[in-house]
Amino acid sequence: MFHPVRGALALLLIGLLAPVACARDAAPATHQLFEVSLPAAASRPMAGRLLLFATGAKAARAAVKDGKVTEVDSSPFAPKQTAVAAREVDRLAPGANLLLDADDQAFPSAFSKLPPGDYLVQAVLDPQHDYNYHGRNGGDLVSAVVQVHLPSPRAPVLALTETLPTTALWDLPTRYLSDTTKKHLAQAREQVQPIDFVSPALTAFWGRPVHMRGWVVLPPGYDPASRATYPTVYQTHGFGGDLHTQAGTAAMVFGAMAEQQLPPMIWVVLDESSPTGTHEFADSVNNGPWGQALTTELIPALEGKYRMDARSSGRFLTGHSSGGWATLWLQTRYPTVFGGTWSTSPDPSDFHDFTGVDLYAPHANVYRRADGTRYPLVRDKGKVIADYEDFARLERVLGPYGGQMASFDWVFSPRGADGRPMPMFDRATGDVDPVVVAYWSAHYDIARRLKEHWPALKPDLDGKIHLVVGTADTFYLDGAAHKLKAVLDGLGAKSDFRFLPGRTHMDLYVQGKDRQGLLKQMAWEMYAVARPASKLRRVAVAP
Repeated sequence: MFHPVRGALALLLIGLLAPVACARDAAPATHQLFEVSLPAAASRPMAGRLLLFATGAKAARAAVKDGKVTEVDSSPFAPKQTAVAAREVDRLAPGANLLLDADDQAFPSAFSKLPPGDYLVQAVLDPQHDYNYHGRNGGDLVSAVVQVHLPSPRAPVLALTETLPTTALWDLPTRYLSDTTKKHLAQAREQVQPIDFVSPALTAFWGRPVHMRGWVVLPPGYDPASRATYPTVYQTHGFGGDLHTQAGTAAMVFGAMAEQQLPPMIWVVLDESSPTGTHEFADSVNNGPWGQALTTELIPALEGKYRMDARSSGRFLTGHSSGGWATLWLQTRYPTVFGGTWSTSPDPSDFHDFTGVDLYAPHANVYRRADGTRYPLVRDKGKVIADYEDFARLERVLGPYGGQMASFDWVFSPRGADGRPMPMFDRATGDVDPVVVAYWSAHYDIARRLKEHWPALKPDLDGKIHLVVGTADTFYLDGAAHKLKAVLDGLGAKSDFRFLPGRTHMDLYVQGKDRQGLLKQMAWEMYAVARPASKLRRVAVAP
């Protein structure tokens, strides 16, 4: 699911933005229309997904100190707070304009059905078609914020006057960095090594060069000429993460090792983002053989370059959310390669509880239970803040690519006749397709795989699964974790499950004032497996 930093940023951005009024006569219409233009000074025609955001003017201004709202955006953590409309744009020439019918594709309702009143609106053109994954980012065109009264017999005008800058990989938001990370940031930028590996297997699958990217973090005192080797941790991120957020992870790890808060290990910080969402290092008929590429191509290449402990007892996995599922999957699919996974808040590992929904139930529906009540999907401090249907409908308007629900289809589903993954559920009704679920189950239900293949897996897997999740997980991911534990317990397997009371998806790693305390604890546990005779011990962070 969502990456904690991305989620925090989304919460901060809800409803922020500043008014400029502008309108032009347009033919009266039943539907609410908006006119969007590309200034004549633009350097070239543009195409992409055109998004229009609208939020109540009074509430938006009240939410900021100076009353000046500078951005209107949506958030999956408050899906109905901002209305969104969309259309595809094949070509918008400089000096040209187009009409966006804000009733055609809209959430939570057609704009003509919104409560009458004053709204702040903003248009965004997403040329990369990646809003569903990254939100607005470098290269997107945005308009100024316009105040309008809706419904309006005229089509309000918005001009796409600004192109958002691309953020440099190491341009990290310092407000999210610990003092330790800030202290060692300059050195980390110099010493962290980039990964840019062209995978033969993925290249053959896609028919074009496919790059595997990430960062290698070497421990202080690393000497390439030495015969000493280091245990290696393979870490990956959750939904919304990418090479830029992983630079922040690499900087944090480097600083923590420099301060001896982490043991001396090599960290391989992997990027699992793709145009389809997160590929999760699964071997997929849609995304390609990412697990095979990692284990048979990238890891051997890295071990040929760096002084890594190339034994399974020296290779470890860790990841959060979608990254937690990825590392859990890699450990169970390639048990002889890795010495253990420390997976946190993983996406569902038992499809009897897919964020609360039993996909195997007769006539399963992800929107509503048999009694008609809605399935919740996002909660905070015990309060439901989004349900499955709202989440999926918003994602559908934002675009049919890169969203969380679509990402699951790209990883888990069989390929349809149109060349795209078959959807697990009908986006209009929520009805689950049992044929697709049968495929998901046979290939990616981790609990089922363990149950059916445990005698063969046990010698290489027993004792290697470590899973940590909060009992108040934001996306209800503790449910599937309980079911996975029950399966392993029923098999008599050795495993380590920790359910942290009251912790959510976003604060799971916090220990005292250390926001990465859990990561450091898990790293020392890995080091004890790789170097059981070592007398090195964890250095506590000042409270």
